[in-house]
Amino acid sequence: MNSGADFAKALMAGRRGLRKPNGDGKAHQMLYRAFVAFILQIALQGAAALLAVLASPAYAAPTNISASLVVERAAAPGETIDLAIIMKPAPGWHGYWSNPGDAGLGMQLDWKVPYGTVPGKPLYPVPQTLLIQGLMNHVYASEYVVIVPLKISRDAAAGATLPIALEAQWLACTDKICVPERASLAATVEVAPAGRGSAARDTRFDLWRQHLPPPLGAPAKFKLDARQLRLAIPLPASVALRAPHLFIGEDKVVDYASPQAFSRVGDTLVVEIPRAKFAPASPSALTGVLRLADDQADGLTIAAEPGPVPPAGTPLEARAGSGGNLVMLLLAALAGGLLLNIMPCVFPILSLKALSLARAGESEADARREGLAYTAGVVTACIALGALLLALRGAGQQVGWAFQLQEPGVVAVLLVLATALTANFLGAFEFAVPGFVRTGSAQGAFATGLLAAFVATPCTGPFMAAAMGAALLLPAAQGLALFAALGLGIALPFLAIAFVPGLRARLPRPGAWMTSFRRWMALPMGLTALALLWLCWRLGGAPFAALWLAIAAAIAALLAMTGKRQRRGLAASKPVLLMLAALTAAGLAVTPFVQRTPAPPEQGILGAKPFSESALAQARASGKPVFLYFTADWCLTCKVNERVAIEREDVRDAFAKAGVIVLVGDWTRRDPAITRFLTAQGAAGVPLYLWYPAARGANEQLPQILTPAALIDRAAK
Repeated sequence: MNSGADFAKALMAGRRGLRKPNGDGKAHQMLYRAFVAFILQIALQGAAALLAVLASPAYAAPTNISASLVVERAAAPGETIDLAIIMKPAPGWHGYWSNPGDAGLGMQLDWKVPYGTVPGKPLYPVPQTLLIQGLMNHVYASEYVVIVPLKISRDAAAGATLPIALEAQWLACTDKICVPERASLAATVEVAPAGRGSAARDTRFDLWRQHLPPPLGAPAKFKLDARQLRLAIPLPASVALRAPHLFIGEDKVVDYASPQAFSRVGDTLVVEIPRAKFAPASPSALTGVLRLADDQADGLTIAAEPGPVPPAGTPLEARAGSGGNLVMLLLAALAGGLLLNIMPCVFPILSLKALSLARAGESEADARREGLAYTAGVVTACIALGALLLALRGAGQQVGWAFQLQEPGVVAVLLVLATALTANFLGAFEFAVPGFVRTGSAQGAFATGLLAAFVATPCTGPFMAAAMGAALLLPAAQGLALFAALGLGIALPFLAIAFVPGLRARLPRPGAWMTSFRRWMALPMGLTALALLWLCWRLGGAPFAALWLAIAAAIAALLAMTGKRQRRGLAASKPVLLMLAALTAAGLAVTPFVQRTPAPPEQGILGAKPFSESALAQARASGKPVFLYFTADWCLTCKVNERVAIEREDVRDAFAKAGVIVLVGDWTRRDPAITRFLTAQGAAGVPLYLWYPAARGANEQLPQILTPAALIDRAAK
């Protein structure tokens, strides 16, 4: 029915009827009925339009926040890969975290994927706070990337192309207006044969994952009452916090705009937040993100369960201004460097240090000069490694302490250097200035310090772990100060010998014995070369190790030829030196083509399973105790602990009796997931040993020098 046309006809008829003498009653009735019908029709159409608007709001084209969907790599059937939703707000606009806060709207995702392929929970970077007229919003004012795990169907056929479609809706806002937007996104996933899903990949995912807050690893505890939410977060006191903020994942639990109170109780961070003002929710579990500093995007993902929360301790603001925490960290770095001199990972370079000790007794001036030069070399190397580490992390790379030994090319160059040093110790040839072992050479002492620090720092020892973990979270200047303190600690014994005559007097006097001693020192350096060759095999496979074995043998032969010339009073041949450089350069150029991913390590006597965050969560959910340790083939401390304390039959029997689940994280090769987890635990490197009790309590970090008794006792408890 066209009510407007009918009403017009009735109006004309009514007017004609009304012109008749004495009027026309039927005309009045016709005019009345048409008018009522017209009004009812307009009302119904208006109501329908209003309901349509309420049920399905009109979404603008994504002009204020653009969105795109990308896939990291191809995947094998049954494998889980990552997708990325890239959100780019225009200047002045912002998007929202999953819990937007007092106002706003989180992103809504409607996936259309093949049967059996399952998208996981979206993972967001650390948001920012935006307070407008008393309302707290959790926003992103610049480009941000949401990572979504995607589990590929086990029935997917190799060689197939899987279409991934996504209808995304979000809210784009300024501080004055908001516009709902939507986009239809699409991508494809190539299905590779089993075991070959990670060949080509989008390296931008490394940077994007860097901005995801890693899980804390240990559950937090919380208490709710009518007045406030109180949480106890197990966070090492070494983790620096500057104006932190806790984003609660569940809605209507807290008053988002109210100030949050933070205090320290040992290694526990106590957080107190006022409850929501209207109809506060009382969930049985809480999730959230702890932002560590107001000027950075560093944070930790926490999961909290009901439990005891200690009374508030010293307010965080009072601790921040004292500078005492940094002083303690500097002392820890100094002590950690000092103890590195007796750690197993330093044993291979003790030969270089022993020769420095022997030379230190010649004269006071020479001793002091060499002590200072050696210290300068160690500190320079530590600062350089620290600066490179911080720069790589700032660029989005997931790296940690000793990252250099995760690179096959670096290990290959160290193999060449160890081969050359072994030949030098055996007397096959002599280094020219600046030699490593030339008597009275400050250049040699400096070079020795460089090498000592470079090779001695893969492992972390007591005191050092907390300091290096904090160095990754502190501002760059404070972080570099910690690296310098570490280097000073490594060099401190030799600096003391150089400047304390009483210590120097206890050293044997120089003499002919030094020649024999130098020959004997070729043994540990030769063993170091063999260890580096084995590490080449572990990092790059058999072809890679064979290539560098041949190069090392050729270099040893060339150095022996150089030694014959030197013994005849001739200088080293320039063509020989050029050949040495050419061999090393050629090996590095060929390296990418011969590297192979080695087979995964054997489970060992404990039957340890590979670490992943999902494997850890599953193990903890079983209600059994969990022993989690992180190791690397280049970490001698790790290998000594495994041989002496972990891979033992009595430990295996104790673990089996207690039902202990063993997980191992192998950090020999770079692994972003392990790096994120280590950072979350306040550790910058390996070894790291964690014990999770069966009662789902907080984890316990075990000493870095393990004993079988320590593991057996914990299993018995």
